[in-house]
Amino acid sequence: MKIKASVLVLVLYCVCIANSVIEMATVGGIHDSDGSQNALEIENLARFAVDEHNKKQNTLLEFNGVVKVRQQVVAGTIYYITLDATDGGKKNKYEAKIWVKPWLNFKELQEFKPIGDEPATASA
Repeated sequence: MKIKASVLVLVLYCVCIANSVIEMATVGGIHDSDGSQNALEIENLARFAVDEHNKKQNTLLEFNGVVKVRQQVVAGTIYYITLDATDGGKKNKYEAKIWVKPWLNFKELQEFKPIGDEPATASA
Protein backbone atom coordinates (compact mmCIF):
# COMPACT_ATOMS: atom_id res chain seq x y z
CA MET A 1 0.00 0.00 0.00
CA LYS A 2 2.89 2.36 0.81
CA ILE A 3 4.33 1.76 -2.65
CA LYS A 4 1.03 2.64 -4.37
CA ALA A 5 0.75 5.81 -2.31
CA SER A 6 4.35 6.75 -3.14
CA VAL A 7 3.75 6.17 -6.85
CA LEU A 8 0.56 8.23 -6.71
CA VAL A 9 2.39 11.11 -4.98
CA LEU A 10 5.19 10.91 -7.55
CA VAL A 11 2.71 10.99 -10.46
CA LEU A 12 0.86 13.96 -8.97
CA TYR A 13 4.16 15.75 -8.43
CA CYS A 14 5.16 15.19 -12.07
CA VAL A 15 1.78 16.49 -13.27
CA CYS A 16 2.18 19.63 -11.15
CA ILE A 17 5.66 20.27 -12.50
CA ALA A 18 4.49 19.75 -16.09
CA ASN A 19 1.66 22.26 -15.57
CA SER A 20 4.08 24.78 -14.08
CA VAL A 21 6.41 24.46 -17.06
CA ILE A 22 3.52 24.97 -19.49
CA GLU A 23 2.32 28.05 -17.59
CA MET A 24 5.84 29.52 -17.48
CA ALA A 25 6.17 29.06 -21.24
CA THR A 26 3.04 31.11 -21.88
CA VAL A 27 3.82 33.98 -19.50
CA GLY A 28 5.26 36.77 -21.61
CA GLY A 29 4.14 35.05 -24.78
CA ILE A 30 2.16 36.75 -27.53
CA HIS A 31 -1.54 35.91 -27.39
CA ASP A 32 -4.78 37.11 -28.92
CA SER A 33 -6.48 39.90 -27.04
CA ASP A 34 -9.22 38.46 -24.85
CA GLY A 35 -11.82 40.94 -26.06
CA SER A 36 -12.13 42.71 -22.72
CA GLN A 37 -9.83 45.46 -23.94
CA ASN A 38 -11.42 48.83 -24.44
CA ALA A 39 -12.11 49.02 -28.18
CA LEU A 40 -11.62 52.79 -28.15
CA GLU A 41 -8.19 52.38 -26.52
CA ILE A 42 -7.13 49.90 -29.21
CA GLU A 43 -8.43 52.14 -32.00
CA ASN A 44 -6.53 55.09 -30.50
CA LEU A 45 -3.33 53.01 -30.42
CA ALA A 46 -3.85 52.01 -34.06
CA ARG A 47 -4.39 55.65 -35.06
CA PHE A 48 -1.27 56.60 -33.08
CA ALA A 49 0.69 53.97 -35.03
CA VAL A 50 -0.48 55.31 -38.40
CA ASP A 51 0.27 58.90 -37.36
CA GLU A 52 3.77 57.98 -36.13
CA HIS A 53 4.47 56.01 -39.31
CA ASN A 54 3.33 58.98 -41.41
CA LYS A 55 5.67 61.32 -39.50
CA LYS A 56 8.67 58.99 -39.75
CA GLN A 57 8.19 58.02 -43.39
CA ASN A 58 6.63 61.26 -44.66
CA THR A 59 3.62 59.33 -45.98
CA LEU A 60 -0.11 59.94 -45.96
CA LEU A 61 -1.65 56.64 -44.85
CA GLU A 62 -5.27 56.97 -43.76
CA PHE A 63 -6.46 54.71 -40.93
CA ASN A 64 -9.52 52.60 -41.83
CA GLY A 65 -9.94 50.16 -38.95
CA VAL A 66 -8.55 47.48 -36.65
CA VAL A 67 -8.53 43.91 -37.96
CA LYS A 68 -6.89 41.94 -35.14
CA VAL A 69 -5.14 42.58 -31.82
CA ARG A 70 -2.53 40.45 -30.08
CA GLN A 71 -0.65 41.42 -26.98
CA GLN A 72 2.39 40.50 -24.94
CA VAL A 73 2.90 41.39 -21.30
CA VAL A 74 6.42 42.70 -20.69
CA ALA A 75 7.46 45.78 -18.70
CA GLY A 76 4.12 47.15 -19.81
CA THR A 77 2.28 45.69 -22.79
CA ILE A 78 3.31 45.30 -26.40
CA TYR A 79 0.33 45.41 -28.74
CA TYR A 80 0.52 43.80 -32.17
CA ILE A 81 -2.30 45.49 -34.07
CA THR A 82 -3.26 44.39 -37.55
CA LEU A 83 -5.00 47.30 -39.23
CA ASP A 84 -6.39 48.48 -42.53
CA ALA A 85 -5.10 51.74 -43.99
CA THR A 86 -5.41 53.45 -47.35
CA ASP A 87 -2.30 54.54 -49.20
CA GLY A 88 -2.97 56.68 -52.26
CA GLY A 89 -6.43 55.20 -52.73
CA LYS A 90 -5.23 51.60 -52.27
CA LYS A 91 -6.36 49.73 -49.16
CA ASN A 92 -3.62 47.65 -47.47
CA LYS A 93 -3.12 45.69 -44.26
CA TYR A 94 -0.32 46.57 -41.85
CA GLU A 95 0.96 45.32 -38.53
CA ALA A 96 1.94 47.84 -35.88
CA LYS A 97 3.97 46.91 -32.81
CA ILE A 98 3.31 49.41 -30.01
CA TRP A 99 4.89 49.33 -26.54
CA VAL A 100 2.74 50.87 -23.80
CA LYS A 101 3.58 51.62 -20.16
CA PRO A 102 0.45 53.36 -18.85
CA TRP A 103 1.90 54.18 -15.41
CA LEU A 104 4.61 56.25 -17.14
CA ASN A 105 2.28 57.73 -19.77
CA PHE A 106 4.59 56.08 -22.33
CA LYS A 107 3.80 54.66 -25.76
CA GLU A 108 6.19 53.97 -28.60
CA LEU A 109 5.74 52.66 -32.11
CA GLN A 110 8.41 50.00 -32.40
CA GLU A 111 7.55 48.60 -35.80
CA PHE A 112 5.12 49.28 -38.62
CA LYS A 113 5.12 47.00 -41.64
CA PRO A 114 2.86 45.90 -44.47
CA ILE A 115 1.37 42.42 -44.29
CA GLY A 116 1.41 40.21 -47.34
CA ASP A 117 2.85 41.32 -50.64
CA GLU A 118 2.01 45.01 -50.46
CA PRO A 119 5.08 47.01 -51.57
CA ALA A 120 4.91 49.61 -48.76
CA THR A 121 7.85 50.82 -46.68
CA ALA A 122 8.37 49.48 -43.16
CA SER A 123 9.36 51.80 -40.34
CA ALA A 124 10.70 51.21 -36.88
